[in-house]
Amino acid sequence: MDHWNYSFTSDFDLTSLFDNSQMHLFLFSIVVLIYVLAVTGNLTMVLLIWADSRLHSPMYFLLSQLSFLDIFFTSVTVPKMIVGFLWGWTSISFGGCGAQMFFFMFLGAAECLLLALMAYDRYVAICNPLRYPLLMSRRTCCLMVIASWLGGSLNASIQTILTLQFPYCGSRKIAHFFCEVPSLLQLACADTAAYEKVLFVTGVVVLLVPIAFITASYALILAAVLRMKSAEGRHKALATCSSHLTVVNLFYGPLVYTYMLPASYHSPGQDDIVSVFYTVFTPMLNPIIYSLRNKEVSGAMKKVIVKCIVTRNG
Repeated sequence: MDHWNYSFTSDFDLTSLFDNSQMHLFLFSIVVLIYVLAVTGNLTMVLLIWADSRLHSPMYFLLSQLSFLDIFFTSVTVPKMIVGFLWGWTSISFGGCGAQMFFFMFLGAAECLLLALMAYDRYVAICNPLRYPLLMSRRTCCLMVIASWLGGSLNASIQTILTLQFPYCGSRKIAHFFCEVPSLLQLACADTAAYEKVLFVTGVVVLLVPIAFITASYALILAAVLRMKSAEGRHKALATCSSHLTVVNLFYGPLVYTYMLPASYHSPGQDDIVSVFYTVFTPMLNPIIYSLRNKEVSGAMKKVIVKCIVTRNG
């Protein structure tokens, strides 16, 4: 009982990602810049899709939801890391740690499921174009988004409740810059082997099943593209799909490393680097990838920029 009371009343201490050296100050500045670009880029994508009527289609609706998730996903961890580095406030309460863990897993799992559903959207658009308006109606798109959010919240609820039920009676120093399940379990003064198996199973459901679904969708898409007679049609289909595949690889790869590989393959330094990649870099790259490889998005962006210049000069 004392162990349980200590778990609930004592704060955790997050290790800062950077120290006070000149090199780490430079790296910290880069991470902050990338975070600002990630939030700005994804917010711009959401507003652009909302404002431009040419982008009011199922694919761009789902893309706007991806950007919406990315804004909050990166904001769950980076601001706390910034505060910890600048002011030394590295402690986090038991409840705060649980909240950060919940929202991180909620948004991360929702994005995993949404990326899989976006692959289905591309499959229908290329393999069943005549039935696309029926199969990808506005109601269907809304249900897909709701399903990804519900799936993410269910995954986060299970993981958070099971992780926080362990007694934490030893070291309160988390060898990570935010509260993530694998790092927190290392501090539990109880046998976590059974829970780690549960963690693996949920990883299969949230990561490997969507990856298998995406792989199957793109195998069918590739077969359909190879049968196309129009070179322009093939190029457009491949350009759209390559953007989505790039985002999928950048997001799923680091998560598979973190949640599917055994603990013996992990080290604090490697985990920090991998976590920075999918919490900061990937959300920043997503809008760039889609805007560079998609003519509709880049065209809408140029239209807005020209309009702003004309308005300012006028």
